[in-house]
Amino acid sequence: MFITFEGIEGCGKTTQVQRLEKLLSDHDIQVLFTLEPGGTGIGTNIRRILLDTENKKIVPLTELLLYEADRAQHIEEMIKPALNEGKWVVCDRFFDATVAYQGSARGQDMKLIRFLNEKVTQGIRPDLTFLLDCPVHTGLKRALMRNLSVHDEGQDRFEKEKEQFHHKVREGYLALARQNKKRFKVIDATRSVDEMALDISDHMMPFIRSHLKNAK
Repeated sequence: MFITFEGIEGCGKTTQVQRLEKLLSDHDIQVLFTLEPGGTGIGTNIRRILLDTENKKIVPLTELLLYEADRAQHIEEMIKPALNEGKWVVCDRFFDATVAYQGSARGQDMKLIRFLNEKVTQGIRPDLTFLLDCPVHTGLKRALMRNLSVHDEGQDRFEKEKEQFHHKVREGYLALARQNKKRFKVIDATRSVDEMALDISDHMMPFIRSHLKNAK
């Protein structure tokens, strides 16, 4: 099973991925937890370029192609082998992020994005996508508090974008959720960490029970 987490900056994805890791571990499910960008050694270097606040001159097309390059390496090196081995894969961001950020917010050609996504993923698609949704001001406030708590100088290149950019990202995500109702589960990310984790657990348990039954 291939599960992805999506959402705007500060929505709480990483925390919920960690909660899901514990849930699956408690049920002895073999799983690969990974992220984009940066799920491979090469991807880590690409991630540095993409998130570095000094790289203000990156044009939208360059940004798009860097994300797709990271994903191509990620699929070939990590995701496809894990799925072929029968493992579950949980990924913090995947191709929906490219549609929302580089498509809806940056205005890159959606046909080009769909073509590139299909090409680099080799047809691999998530079975389930959790979209953690919250108002932009809530997410950005959380992101700022997170950065201060870890004594980070700050925001990455995307967190420093104007609010309108983040509104476009959120709208892009919600549009994807409406278009892909069977795959997307929208989680109200204005609630507490425990409440969100319980919601996600409730949606995961039928898949977990089915997996355990078939594994016997």
